[in-house]
Amino acid sequence: MSAGYENGRHRTEDAGASAGRPADWSELGQDVRQIGDVALERGYGLVEAAREQVNGYVVRRKDDAAQSVADFAKALRDSGNGLEQQPNVKAFFDSAAEGLDQLAGSIRERSFEEFYADIEAVARRRPAAVAVATFVTGFLAARFIKASAHPSHAVPGRDAQAGSRRPGIRYPA
Repeated sequence: MSAGYENGRHRTEDAGASAGRPADWSELGQDVRQIGDVALERGYGLVEAAREQVNGYVVRRKDDAAQSVADFAKALRDSGNGLEQQPNVKAFFDSAAEGLDQLAGSIRERSFEEFYADIEAVARRRPAAVAVATFVTGFLAARFIKASAHPSHAVPGRDAQAGSRRPGIRYPA
């Protein structure tokens, strides 16, 4: 719509058949709301589909984790069987294996949401314990990574003494 003066008279030109009328703005608003509602419904559908996929993945991995814990308990129990001369150590291995068997059963029986709620409750009750456990886990992971790295003498073509030489000192060839 444009407005101006032509020959001293005020004139208006419609840009379209319905331009400039308030009803068009309300129709446009309704259209925008409808588009927003459709987008919102599709967004909820997408979130629900993603949630279902995640739940399916978690259920599959939960069973794998339970089996791994049960296998570890069996290996621990088998390791303790060779310690007949040390009953205190054998009892420790048996107790740890029993605890792992209980954990495996719990993993199989409970849902991911229940585990998450339990972990969250422990973290809220004992934040210092969670911080210490996180630190210890990180420390152990770092030690494991460092220990699993190849030593310099095991890598072909690498000088075993190269890592112990100091810069600026001349060594014989």
